[in-house]
Amino acid sequence: MAAPTAGKVVYEQDGIFIHSSTEDQDSLISGILRIIEKDGELVVEYKPLEDGVDLSNMLYAGKDSSSVVEWTQSPTDKTQKNAEHQHSCEAEWDMINTVSFKKKPYTNGEGTSNHVHERSKWAFFFNVIDLKTIKIKLEGWSHLVFCLKDETSLPALHFHQGGSDLFIDCLKKYVLINESLFDERVLIVSNYNKALSQSFENLFDDTTFGLVQKFRKDPYTTTMGGFSKVTNYLFDAFRGADVEYQQRPAAEMADSLNEVIPGLEINHQEEPGFEVIKRIDLGTKPDVQRREPVSVEDWTKNMDTEGRIQNVHDLKQRIFNGGLCHAVRKEAWKFLLGYFPWNSTRDDRKVSQKRKTDEYFRMKLQWKSVSEEQEKRNSRLRDYRSLIEKDVNRTDRTNTFYEGPDNPGLILLHDILMTYCMYDFDLGYVQGMSDLLSPVLYVMENEVDAFWCFVSFMDQMHHNFEEQMQGMKTQLIQLSTLLRLLDLAFWNYLESQDSGFLYFCFRWLLIRFKREFSFQDVLRLWEVMWTGLPCQNFHLLVCCAILDSEKQKMMDEHYGFNEILKHINELSMKLDVEEVLRKAEAICFQIKNCKDLPYAVREILEVIPDTAAPAAEICEHRALDTRSPPNATCTDELQPNPVPNGRD
Repeated sequence: MAAPTAGKVVYEQDGIFIHSSTEDQDSLISGILRIIEKDGELVVEYKPLEDGVDLSNMLYAGKDSSSVVEWTQSPTDKTQKNAEHQHSCEAEWDMINTVSFKKKPYTNGEGTSNHVHERSKWAFFFNVIDLKTIKIKLEGWSHLVFCLKDETSLPALHFHQGGSDLFIDCLKKYVLINESLFDERVLIVSNYNKALSQSFENLFDDTTFGLVQKFRKDPYTTTMGGFSKVTNYLFDAFRGADVEYQQRPAAEMADSLNEVIPGLEINHQEEPGFEVIKRIDLGTKPDVQRREPVSVEDWTKNMDTEGRIQNVHDLKQRIFNGGLCHAVRKEAWKFLLGYFPWNSTRDDRKVSQKRKTDEYFRMKLQWKSVSEEQEKRNSRLRDYRSLIEKDVNRTDRTNTFYEGPDNPGLILLHDILMTYCMYDFDLGYVQGMSDLLSPVLYVMENEVDAFWCFVSFMDQMHHNFEEQMQGMKTQLIQLSTLLRLLDLAFWNYLESQDSGFLYFCFRWLLIRFKREFSFQDVLRLWEVMWTGLPCQNFHLLVCCAILDSEKQKMMDEHYGFNEILKHINELSMKLDVEEVLRKAEAICFQIKNCKDLPYAVREILEVIPDTAAPAAEICEHRALDTRSPPNATCTDELQPNPVPNGRD
């Protein structure tokens, strides 16, 4: 096999071992694993080092010792003890402090020559386009086995010092990698459709070409960053001066968008629990009135002498109906987000805050104490820091709390996000998270409180930022189900324009409408949704409410695929939060009043159809009762859904 052509090394790690077996011994072949980029192609190369290692010369730290000792054995019991030792090393890998190896001595030239020849046979390389699957094993010594499309299986590569996940992460920048549906230990590798992606990229000039590339590799980053106006680029590109592109069918344009959002392809028929939604008469929407925000007086009168919150459900209902005045938010958000338990006393909260403060600064010290030399050897931490610094410098800079150079608010934003990487290093930082933290820090005006409230918020939003995008995919499917129930004709229209996947709602769901409403309106919207009322997944009904207001314009003016994208994108900062909330609540009552509600919808919203009386009649009756605000108890039969403390 000829050696690969030299190119740009995009990944390199030494200390990668092949466990080879011969008649008289088990030996370890140490080598270097590289990913090399050359002329648009990607090659994976494994090259053994010159000096061999075998288990009879292995230095290891035993289970009951923190020091390094030499493992020796007699030839007669070598085989049995080798097996026993390897099993022990794998089972107790987390207890090993140091592992090193002795170079195997060779006494003459002949031995050396034979050794080099023996080792050279383990070298291999392959083009990534020929890679079919990767078998993984993460327990003990993690290892990877590459299986090519011609059914060739290459020797297992053992990562004795860890790092197999970094190799996979690097590979994901160039190919699609998904877990097998049948075996979680097998990763399926598929390459981007070059013909389709090239036809898409050719629609763009040099300025936007890079944005398309970035959107393919990281839809989160490019949706939130320079490509936040992605729909405008699509609109302009598909309607460029070239007549051929102007006449491109909507289906082809939709397929192109699917291509640049890998992992989000949705086939409703293949989803478990898929239910055909037929046209159902939901009746008219009830008239819903919003209330005044909860005042400081309203808040304090619901607190007993020891500081416990009383009448929690009624208080949540008031918050849902009108939100909070700003003076109450700093305290109330801590309860809504689960940082403080509703039944805690003032003394309980003081003790908890002290403990949480200590815990926060211990985590902050972890990244603060990393030296420059250490960080050079920690690529993931470097990447997190770099991305956070870029995002912090462009997050809500028009808000007085964050505007201007060297703003202390920006420093706190940066430090909290870096500390969150220590709290959840697996997720770390993904672009868009700064948008979720910014309003929380603005309200709290305290680093520690903002951090723990952000942690609770991320417990709800975590699935949005996970690498496989399953959370986003699920929400888009659920939203599509609700739209089919509410207005089948409109959903059919979207489907006819290849917009049934609802990708234009991606940003709405990803960061909970943070870029769609003004900053103050976002505060109101979030605190209303955090009550968990009047149903589960109320944010999906907010999406439905916005689309309900815009659907007639789209259909009357015969908007196609690209016009729909552009129109939805241009709604940003033009929406009235109170009007949207009124309509979303009315839709909830309308659904609740449906006697033949499909099971899929009941499961999404966790509502029980009300067959006793129409929602409008209930609301009218409550409005006549001057002792309670209108609509305050319209959802008596809808059980509140408290903000979860754990991840979905």
